[in-house]
Amino acid sequence: MNFTIDSHPERNYKDRLFKAIFGRNTQESKLWRLELYNALNGTSYTQQSTYNPNMPLRGLMYFAQLYQMYLSQQEKDLFRSTLIKIPNPQFVVFYNGATEKTDKTELKLSDAFEIKDDSGAFEWTATMININKNHNSRLQKNCKPLYNYVQYVSRIAENKKTGMSAKEAVTEALDWAISENLLDGFFKQQKEEVLGMSLTEFDEEIAIRGWREDGIEEGKILGKQEKAIEAAKNFYKNGVSIELIAKSLEITVEQVKEIVSGVETVA
Repeated sequence: MNFTIDSHPERNYKDRLFKAIFGRNTQESKLWRLELYNALNGTSYTQQSTYNPNMPLRGLMYFAQLYQMYLSQQEKDLFRSTLIKIPNPQFVVFYNGATEKTDKTELKLSDAFEIKDDSGAFEWTATMININKNHNSRLQKNCKPLYNYVQYVSRIAENKKTGMSAKEAVTEALDWAISENLLDGFFKQQKEEVLGMSLTEFDEEIAIRGWREDGIEEGKILGKQEKAIEAAKNFYKNGVSIELIAKSLEITVEQVKEIVSGVETVA
């Protein structure tokens, strides 16, 4: 199975930065990706910054798309009479959110079944690996790029705890990463991009938290879809981007487009 980086990121600077480091098509990123791959003993991993019990379902849908592309590229016909062999799937999620989690957590698709089913007849598992500071130290030790990444995001988190503003927390951590030559100069070379990336995601994180505190998350949990729909329309009217609305309500961009079709924005 090819090493992959999840194309459906969660809601903060840590995920976007992770993919900037490990998921690009540059020679440097490829080398770091290979180092991470080797440190993980040949498995295919993805990344998640916020705990999400829906990862098994997301993984199932994601790998279905990968298999579809694989079969097309290999010119395989599913209707042939012989069995088609496919790469073994392994779905593992990197977690570095704020909520305390164990080093390793197994998330199962069957947990989402409306009727409890322990038969194992149809299962898909996402293995969540905690890469926060003081978790899975051996893995971080075996992969310097991952360890440097964790150092940087941990520094930002520690700065926030001292009362620094978002800009102060990111700027201090970035200057420190440059002085320590983390990722062999990556932070110095990509300083403006990393700074902008981090601050943009901070703004989104704050906005999403505020909306949820206003009751959007509560309404969604209770199954009040009409409240989420109304919220999406109101945000869109006031100029909030479709992508940010989708993130805040945890729905797809296509769903938001359908909801706001015909809605005029405030000039």
